Amino acid sequence: MKFTVAVLAGDGVGPEVVEAAIRVGSRAAELGNAAVEWIPGAIGGAAIESDGDPLPESTLSLCRGADAVLLGAVGGPRWSDPNAAVRPEQGLLRIRKAFDLFANLRPVKIFPALAPQAPLRPELLEGVDILFVRELTSGIYFGPRQEENPAGEAWDTMRYSVEEVERVARVAFEAARTRRRHVVSVDKANVLASMRLWRRTISRVARDYPDVGLEHQLVDSFAMQQLTRPRDFDVVVTGNLFGDILSDAAAVLAGSLGMLPSASLNGDGFGLYEPIHGSAPDIAGRKLANPLGTILSVALLFRHSLGLDRLATAIENAVERALDSGARTRDIARGDEPTVTTDGMADVVLESLHL
Repeated sequence: MKFTVAVLAGDGVGPEVVEAAIRVGSRAAELGNAAVEWIPGAIGGAAIESDGDPLPESTLSLCRGADAVLLGAVGGPRWSDPNAAVRPEQGLLRIRKAFDLFANLRPVKIFPALAPQAPLRPELLEGVDILFVRELTSGIYFGPRQEENPAGEAWDTMRYSVEEVERVARVAFEAARTRRRHVVSVDKANVLASMRLWRRTISRVARDYPDVGLEHQLVDSFAMQQLTRPRDFDVVVTGNLFGDILSDAAAVLAGSLGMLPSASLNGDGFGLYEPIHGSAPDIAGRKLANPLGTILSVALLFRHSLGLDRLATAIENAVERALDSGARTRDIARGDEPTVTTDGMADVVLESLHL
């Protein structure tokens, strides 16, 4: 088996965590007799510097010829002017749209070794295993907008179609069938017309899945409940804006943003995989970043786009064993607890990796 992965390391700590993840992914592929070629491309601020475009045509061409895409992070203070005509984040939004990556999977699973240091009481975290399914190519990030005009007004439009809601709903219900068979749909249907369409559509799709329970919650109520009773949730499906905020907030359950992976998928199984953290320019180049979110993103890549489920599970188990051994990067360490570098954490995961 031979596969090609486009590697878009991006900006800030992106190149560091991607390099660590590729080391783990390459070793897992070797153990499983699979050949994976990792081919670099440019995105974000790095691409603005090299090509004047946050998503050059050469990068799009590379991704079109690949089986999947691994991404690090985009952005940084050098390109932080929100009024700039060209910004790193535009590359990320455009690649999602170019490949119709409409379903963003963000698993939040608690590693027992990290539970004692999470801000929440450890007993609240026992058994927490949530899958956020976020709609990724519509909603307020892609709706009609008006930049500030002479009257001092600006607006963004939250727009959804029935088809867009239906397809992400089916991803959520299908995922729930492989888990605990329960879906929570999060919206703001009491205020927003687009969310009333969302709720109606989710309810209609649910009739095709009588074996899966459905619960509707308003976003403000759910935001509280995901921190007060997180183990009660299985699959959470929500829109682009709410999914962005809620899944980042759920990082408090896992102990750090650096722990969380993601997969952005289209209807054909092609996907872009990335940690949910940002470019962290304050620690870029210092090998302090936690690579586990990116390593776990490679596991998702192996599972969803390459069909290498056994290797994906091996990577996930190796991460758990590394944490059980006491390996900690700075973001998940307590007090004076010894820490390892980005590369050091990858070394411990590699030592723990076996089929």
